[in-house]
Amino acid sequence: MSSSYNQARIATFRNLKIKTSTCKRLKRLKATLADLKGDLAEWEEVNQEGPEIEDARSTMTEVENLYQAIED
Repeated sequence: MSSSYNQARIATFRNLKIKTSTCKRLKRLKATLADLKGDLAEWEEVNQEGPEIEDARSTMTEVENLYQAIED
């Protein structure tokens, strides 16, 4: 095997590892988003307002839009 073949193979393997790690982070992010939605729903049921609630809403919207862009 040539040196360039091995280097290309190592680079491909590295890319595979990076993509795998990214997917794992996205799964964790999706789970966290679900938790955030649940917590936010509980706070909204008791008509709670405040900067934390608004921050949670805007963060949830941003992440959902990101997922939409990825899935499209």
